[in-house]
Amino acid sequence: MNAQIRPAGRRRPSPLKRLIRPLVKPDVFDFWASRVNRCWSWERPLARLVGREAASCDAVTLLLKPNRHWAGHRPGQHVNLGVEVDGVRMTRSYSLTAPPRADGLLSVTVKAIEGGRVSRYLCNEAMPGAVFELGQAFGGMTLASPPQDRLWLLAAGSGITPMMALVRQLAGQGMPADLALTYWVRRREEACFLYELRALAAQHPRFRLRLMLTREGAIADDEGEGRLCEGHLEGMLADALAAQQVMACGPGGFVETARILLAGRTASFQAEAFTPPPVTVVDEGEVDVRLLRSGRTLRLPRGQSLLTALEAQGLKPASGCRMGICNTCACGKSAGSTRHLPSGALDHDINQALKLCIHSAATDLELDL
Repeated sequence: MNAQIRPAGRRRPSPLKRLIRPLVKPDVFDFWASRVNRCWSWERPLARLVGREAASCDAVTLLLKPNRHWAGHRPGQHVNLGVEVDGVRMTRSYSLTAPPRADGLLSVTVKAIEGGRVSRYLCNEAMPGAVFELGQAFGGMTLASPPQDRLWLLAAGSGITPMMALVRQLAGQGMPADLALTYWVRRREEACFLYELRALAAQHPRFRLRLMLTREGAIADDEGEGRLCEGHLEGMLADALAAQQVMACGPGGFVETARILLAGRTASFQAEAFTPPPVTVVDEGEVDVRLLRSGRTLRLPRGQSLLTALEAQGLKPASGCRMGICNTCACGKSAGSTRHLPSGALDHDINQALKLCIHSAATDLELDL
């Protein structure tokens, strides 16, 4: 296990840098600096790919070395990774899968998604030496210090990635809490980190692992079958369920099911979804959306996220996680009403920021784009 260190805060600029800042254009500096070293920049975090290894049959773990502008992270957080695929710059969010390391390296685990240009590139083509844009860490699904006495982590599919960072954090501390991890995958070969998780469970009596398979039968003592349901809640730490902290991560439908099943049954429930939950309110028709900075007016569909609708028109607003967490796509709204897609709630307030990825247009809008 790698030694753990506290995440670094943002570095204060040196006196020389503060002195010459008014004279420097960061984009010009970055252009010429990259000719010497592709990871050099005035202030942008960048990372070089220094290693890769298989994490499952369809996922790979990438080891990244960030430049000096990286401000650190806490286990459970995510980063935006900017890559260039076929000449097109794209950004996606990935969870960091390990606590801060003494050598400063970062790790993300990427699952190849059918039709996913970025995930396919990272899994199949990106080789050591490649340099990526690196956003600062974000996300609040982190452990308290000290952690609560009993923790239950629920993960489905790629939702294991932030949970793995939390498991490694507690293992590095000697497992100071009773920790249970229930991990759903379709097939055993798709499970990431399975060898390490089983080794940690054997090493730490306070850590219990349960691998749930939805498309093949269980054969090991730590395996079960079926999707998340009432029976799993009764059988897993049932005697202390009301007193423990529960954290869930996975597709939107999985997270919503966990939320419903656990309502009123646990003292603390925290969740993040890497896909949005099903839209409960469907708006039809089109509205006019005026983009104030570009001076354009577009006819966009109601009921679709503004980010998706704008991209369908050929625009490329800044974006990252596409699930309302990282704030990369936030922009100002000066007129009109929007709908918050996860909850279905209407928002009539103006002169405030909204997240394009989880809001749709309910009326004609004016956006600061």
